[in-house]
Amino acid sequence: MTTPFGRRAMTFGMLASQITAGRVAPAQSIDKWKLFRTLCEAKTVIGVSDRSLAVLNALLSFYPGAELSGNTGLVVFPSNAQLSLRTHGMAETTLRRHLACLVETGLIIRRDSPNGKRYARKNRSGSIGEAFGFDLSPLLARAGEFKTVAAELAAEQQHLRLLRERLSLCRRDILKLIELTDESAPDDDWQPYKERFEALVASLPRKPSSIILEAVLAKLASLRNELTNRLETLLNLSNTDANDRQNGCHIQNSQPDSQSESERRLEKGEGPASDENRGTKATDAGVERQSAQFPPPIHGPAQKLRPAEPFARDIPLPAVLQACPQIADYAPSGRVSNWRDLMTAAVVVRTMLNVSADAYDDACAVLGYENTATVIACILERADRINSPGGYLRDLTRRARSQSFSIAPMVGALSRARREATLMAT
Repeated sequence: MTTPFGRRAMTFGMLASQITAGRVAPAQSIDKWKLFRTLCEAKTVIGVSDRSLAVLNALLSFYPGAELSGNTGLVVFPSNAQLSLRTHGMAETTLRRHLACLVETGLIIRRDSPNGKRYARKNRSGSIGEAFGFDLSPLLARAGEFKTVAAELAAEQQHLRLLRERLSLCRRDILKLIELTDESAPDDDWQPYKERFEALVASLPRKPSSIILEAVLAKLASLRNELTNRLETLLNLSNTDANDRQNGCHIQNSQPDSQSESERRLEKGEGPASDENRGTKATDAGVERQSAQFPPPIHGPAQKLRPAEPFARDIPLPAVLQACPQIADYAPSGRVSNWRDLMTAAVVVRTMLNVSADAYDDACAVLGYENTATVIACILERADRINSPGGYLRDLTRRARSQSFSIAPMVGALSRARREATLMAT
């Protein structure tokens, strides 16, 4: 232990620093410049300024070697004139002030000589036996503490950076959603959402802490969820209105056993309606769909119609993709890996080919969703040869309902045509 020279009094902080420095193991060592960079990163927690760190950098430059080691002496003894030169001409009074700051923060220890001068006394072998100046042992003793503080500060800065990114994204989302609400529903009262958003943004200080950012981000996220839910409600209402308007054009018969207006009235003396009369085509699209779903009754003796057998998915997906490879371009990820992807791509292709929703739904009811998607893929392969894809699909559905259509020959024909084209190309 050592006490300061002159009028400077001994403090408990100096005593604690000297006790800590006495715990340095002889074999302990560390790169002095890496330690200095760690100190620069943790300077806000340690409580040292950048000017004080500049003085410490000058002190470290007087230590010989690149590593601070407990085996060698850790005392440096430069004069104030030399320190001023290595601190780029710092005034001597300023230099004394920053040296005192380094001592108070426990980074260095004063080891004053009896007369207060800084010097070293060599032994007979020529090495330094005893030195009076500034002891750097606290730096080596507290190296682990400095690394921990620097790592915690780096993690906090990273967390703060992530919070700022999320806050920016949330603000952008809310602004875009408010613009969308003004365009989609200008008659609704959206002013409270705007006022809440502006109040939350105005409450942010110039340099907010992580606690303030987390609180404001939670409120902004709640506001974004409210806007999203309200827009989703508007979207569902608009879809419901569109479906009601579309279904309003259809002729719906709640009494399947009643006689349709499209059927020819039986005159007196005529017998039961023949198959040709029952198959009379209706000009109205809605009447055609209604008559397909509910066949006209048979007058005369009661007869039961044999229901159509449901179509089974008898073609594997690889065979469909081999015969119809173009359907994969319209899948969600550009490739068809399962039947769900094929059905999703079929809906896109159905819209592209101007196939009505009624024709597609009717085909799904008769053929099934997977087979209908297969038929759409086949129609896409021959789209250049089919004038009306929607009419073609209706015709296939009508034939499938009467058990006179099979999907396997269609897929097989496309597969053979593709193989022949490949052989001709090679």
